[in-house]
Amino acid sequence: MDLGSNSFHLIVARVRDGDLQIIDKEREMVRLAAGLDADRRLTPEAMERAMACLTRFGQLLRDMPPGSVRVVGTNTLRSARNSRELIEHAEQVLGHPVEIIAGVEEARLIYLGVAHGLPDPGGTRLVVDIGGGSTEVILGEGFEPVRMESLHMGCVSFTRRFFPDGGITRKRLQKARLAALLEMEPIVAEYRQRGWEQAVGASGTVRAVRKVVESMGLSENGISAAALSQLVEHLADFRHHDELDLPGLAPERKPVFVGGALVLLGVFEALRIRHMMVSEFALREGLLFDLLGRIRHEDVRERTVESLLRRYQVDARQASRVADTVCRLHQQAMADWQLDDDNLARLLDWSARLHEIGMDIAHSGYHKHGAYVLRHADMPGFSQPEQEVMATLVRAHRRKFPQAEFQSLPESWIKPLTRLALLLRLAVVLHRARSDTPLPDFTLEVKKKTLTLTFPEGWLEEHPLTAADLQQEAGYLAKAGFGLAFE
Repeated sequence: MDLGSNSFHLIVARVRDGDLQIIDKEREMVRLAAGLDADRRLTPEAMERAMACLTRFGQLLRDMPPGSVRVVGTNTLRSARNSRELIEHAEQVLGHPVEIIAGVEEARLIYLGVAHGLPDPGGTRLVVDIGGGSTEVILGEGFEPVRMESLHMGCVSFTRRFFPDGGITRKRLQKARLAALLEMEPIVAEYRQRGWEQAVGASGTVRAVRKVVESMGLSENGISAAALSQLVEHLADFRHHDELDLPGLAPERKPVFVGGALVLLGVFEALRIRHMMVSEFALREGLLFDLLGRIRHEDVRERTVESLLRRYQVDARQASRVADTVCRLHQQAMADWQLDDDNLARLLDWSARLHEIGMDIAHSGYHKHGAYVLRHADMPGFSQPEQEVMATLVRAHRRKFPQAEFQSLPESWIKPLTRLALLLRLAVVLHRARSDTPLPDFTLEVKKKTLTLTFPEGWLEEHPLTAADLQQEAGYLAKAGFGLAFE
């Protein structure tokens, strides 16, 4: 499910013979971005439209098993100051978590969807997706994107900016065209230099323009540069979007059609596109194929973690030791602490492997550097909430327990993430010596805010530094209201 800035989309598929068979689709024009006020807060009217749509979609999703549904929010939910209220409502009525994804992750998923929907032409493909609040421009080969950009322009945002009252004039059209060219300017040189063999457009604006220019007889099998220029020139003949009389244009698309067409014109002119094919697949299909990859254990997030380990020169052996031990601790604490969420378990594992990522920046305060990287880096496959989870765990894995960091999280996150952070801290303490000698069989018992570690008789006496480290950790945790005992 794609909670877009203009429309909400739902697509349901089943796996057949290793491939996806689409069995149901729903789409509703919610115009979320049009409901942003001057303070970038969603108005009550926009909230009501969105919540009504979510409630209807929830009837189809509520009984689907955990892990079989992905719901993502894009540009408007990224930027709206009160989006949390809508997200919490969505999770309640849908029965599944909502992920807010960064622009670059949105671009990756769009490319994945488009690449699965068209034959591979060989060489490089340019994909352009114009949404309500952002435009994604991607270069890729096969199923892999090689360059991704998310630009701050879309059919709704340009409509609000240049045609707020629906009025159309040549002056407004020219201002919108120049604004689109300015937004494109920073990426033009690199994209032109790389080049492409095929240009493809996706999502509502591009499909609407294609239908209009083909219905007008201006272009065939997609959108030509000449047809798009003639269409925009023709738009000046109308005084208001309500008057738009264009063959093939759906009535609900009229309010944002002019803004979207000017964004597309700017992309065509800046990149000197001659002809653009149109894909029926986009972000939501990309989500399906990404979910299928996770089901098949081909999770792109694993590749992202491996890439970060190499880029920041993390000690792989130490990362593996800590990850293996935190897994043992998690297994023993899972039932009593109600930590049986599979995705949280994976995020804990990745956090353990990346807990020293900040050392490549500076040893002093490296847990803080690592948290900053994980919070702000472009991480293909990860949603913004997932990056926030990992950043919080890495920030909390050593020294004083940062309770304030947890209090700023959504309330439902605080208890499970605090408990995961405690497990990660113990795993790091137990491997402070960075030794290849395996740890003995130990047991962990947890009860609410107390943890008890039991080692084989005499082992702690033989390892006094570990005992001292555990004693120091007990002091840190006591100040945060937790008890740690070991014997």
